[in-house]
Amino acid sequence: MNILFFLTPKSEVAYIYEDYTMRQALEKMEYHRYSSIPIINKDGKYVGTITEGDLLWTLKNEFSLDLKSIEDVPITDVKRRKDNRPVSIDANIEDLISKSMNQNFVPVVDDKDTFIGIIKRRDIIEYCYDKIKA
Repeated sequence: MNILFFLTPKSEVAYIYEDYTMRQALEKMEYHRYSSIPIINKDGKYVGTITEGDLLWTLKNEFSLDLKSIEDVPITDVKRRKDNRPVSIDANIEDLISKSMNQNFVPVVDDKDTFIGIIKRRDIIEYCYDKIKA
């Protein structure tokens, strides 16, 4: 099965650029009510994933919980516990299932490693459920 069937295109995905600040990342995550969000560079390449926990621990450990002090901190200065590993556009459903066990979403990149969207764990589970039910 073609994984593009599951793709939420980049145009419908909230993401941040790697030159965003911690404050900008927090505001975007709060607005969209996300606990994690993809990071891309200006060329559209997938850089990684930032989570609420990454931001919280950096705020606590580096800035003594002072929100004002993070207004100019680049998101690239935040230590990330782990990144959601992307799949290529030609991945198979098995790749998605194994990655989705540990990630809320699976980033998808094209053959030039350009971020083109995400596949949500919910969509993968729904597909598997429908297969089991049938």
